[in-house]
Amino acid sequence: MDKFFRTFDIEVIKYNVGVHEIDFTIDDQFFSHFEDNEIVDKGDLAVRVKMDIGANLIEVDFEINGQVELTCDRSLEKFDYPLDIQQTMIYKFGGEEKEINEDVYMITRDTPSINIAQLLYEFILLAIPTKRIHPDYKNELDNDDPEIQGGFIIIERDEENEISEEEQIDPRWASLKNLKK
Repeated sequence: MDKFFRTFDIEVIKYNVGVHEIDFTIDDQFFSHFEDNEIVDKGDLAVRVKMDIGANLIEVDFEINGQVELTCDRSLEKFDYPLDIQQTMIYKFGGEEKEINEDVYMITRDTPSINIAQLLYEFILLAIPTKRIHPDYKNELDNDDPEIQGGFIIIERDEENEISEEEQIDPRWASLKNLKK
């Protein structure tokens, strides 16, 4: 493991039962250590980790606040996007180390530390919208475009213009319909 990622280790074996708080900072260097990073290059975030260590599990609450630099999908301009993320992970004590589901991991009682770097990275990426629009252009969006607005398309028909079912049937198929009778 990269020496940089070890700065995001929480040495759970050192802590007693109870609530503990640990602070981390995320900067541009953090994002440069992830190879598949195409969305975020820069950021300035504060992370507060609140660990509640119990007899059978460790509940970890993450609070991530700050901003990341994104590229607008429309204008390709850089802009700062504010983030306020709250997530919870649970680490259960068990016989082996494995992921039970996306929010629960199993660790052994003698696990010395938990690395949270990958978790933090995933929390940040999941908080970024799929359409990254610069704040200056959000007001200029076409309000009639339902895709951008998240609205619905409504099609109104006049009863006079509707065609009856009999008129819609192709005459070549009309004789087949008589076979039913």
